[in-house]
Amino acid sequence: MSFEQLTAPILALKTRSEILLEAVPAPQKLAPHALAMTADVLEDAATGRFVLLHDPAGQQGWGGQWRCVTFARAAIDAEMASDPLLPNIGWAWLIEALKKNSCEFISPSGTVTRVESASFGDLKDREEDSEMEIRASWTPTNGENLLSHVSAWLELLGMTAGLEPIPEGVSSISRNS
Repeated sequence: MSFEQLTAPILALKTRSEILLEAVPAPQKLAPHALAMTADVLEDAATGRFVLLHDPAGQQGWGGQWRCVTFARAAIDAEMASDPLLPNIGWAWLIEALKKNSCEFISPSGTVTRVESASFGDLKDREEDSEMEIRASWTPTNGENLLSHVSAWLELLGMTAGLEPIPEGVSSISRNS
C-alpha cells in the first residue's frame, strides 16, 4: 500500500466533539513521507501536534520504517503541578493510551515537563498558572494500523485536558463531520 492509502483513514478520522483536529503542513526533511495533524481541545483546555514519519528504507534511530512524534500541552491546577509524581503520571497516560488503542510499538522516548509561571511588574495582577507538556515519540511496528496511534495521541490529549473518558460502546458526536 502507498503512504497515501495508509494515511487516508487518519485524514478521515472523526474526533469527539470537544476536540478540533486539523491536517497541517508536515516537516519535509525528516523522512521521505510525513503527515502532520494539530488538535485543540475546546476552551483552550489543551493543544497538541502529531507527526507521522515514514521512510521505506527505515532509519536506524527509529528501529523501523515509521515514527510517531507527538506533543500535548494542557493547563493544570497548582496542586497538580506541585505533585512530584506528575511526570510519571504523564508518561503512564501515554503508555496507557497506546495500550488501550492496541498500538504495536517499540522504542518509546520522551519527556514530561511542568511549567509554573508567576507574574511580576505590570503583570503582577495575573493569576499564577501551570502547564503540563508531554513530548514523545515511538516506532509503530505495524504500518497498517496507524489510525490506532493517532487515536492514542488524541486520548492522551483528552486526558491532559481533563476530559471524561467515553465509555465503551458509546459514540461521540463529532465536530469534524
